[in-house]
Amino acid sequence: MTYSIVARDPDTGELGVAVQSHWFSVGSIVPWARPGVGAVATQANAEVAYGPRALELLARGSDAESTLARLVEEDRGAAGRQVAIVDAAGRVAAHTGAQCIPFAGHITGEGVSCQANIMASERVWPAMIDAFGSAAGTLTSRLFAALQAGEQAGGDMRGRQSAAILVVPADGEPWRSLVSLRVEDNPEPIHELGRLLALHDAYAIAGRADELVNQRRYGEAARLYREASSLAPTSHELLFWAGLGAAQAGDMERGVVDVRTAIEMHAGWRALLARLPPEVAPSAAAVLARLDE
Repeated sequence: MTYSIVARDPDTGELGVAVQSHWFSVGSIVPWARPGVGAVATQANAEVAYGPRALELLARGSDAESTLARLVEEDRGAAGRQVAIVDAAGRVAAHTGAQCIPFAGHITGEGVSCQANIMASERVWPAMIDAFGSAAGTLTSRLFAALQAGEQAGGDMRGRQSAAILVVPADGEPWRSLVSLRVEDNPEPIHELGRLLALHDAYAIAGRADELVNQRRYGEAARLYREASSLAPTSHELLFWAGLGAAQAGDMERGVVDVRTAIEMHAGWRALLARLPPEVAPSAAAVLARLDE
């Protein structure tokens, strides 16, 4: 009923899981990951406990193969499970139980495992690993490319409903994540996940711009706000902050135009503009004055 990928980026140490299924809220079941520990996908007749239990065993020093072997041995329902694990060293292990509904199977490579069940074609999981291996860019973008390839190879024979992607850093507190996105119920979940990833990237860039404003590096911040807004052209929030960034960097005309457009998209921005203190938005008062002319 699901196809997924778990992987580690050897350059950054990032760990991630991506999944698509014809099942509601697959992101609440399949993907698990912890910084510096590992990533897990648990699916088919899924036992959610495989996720947290595997991460706990990995955190205690067990490797992927030993961890999966122990969990499968202790599980009387293992024949109906499909599970994949990648640990912090890039070692992988996968299990496709004999009772998983065909087409079902998995394929592993260096630091990656792709697995699927109830597929329209046996080409799905090989297509995913090929796409992951040939894709460039971040771990997130490569995981997403694998999902797209799985769908193009036939995908879930029942159709599409939900998708998710989870990527964590090489180290950090257990709750840290770089990307954590879920599409709970959508006729085109991979397309929607792609839209959310673009929006995620836009807000991440805006966050870096905020840091530059705090450092009074207004010109650099303005360029990043503009980049963020261009990635999410329907976001009046990002357009509003791009306008204030442009004004603070010295381009008052463009700043006023952007802020006015954001206000036309959502009137609440004008009220917020009047409330912003100068330490948060140094250009707010000047932009408001120009709007009132």
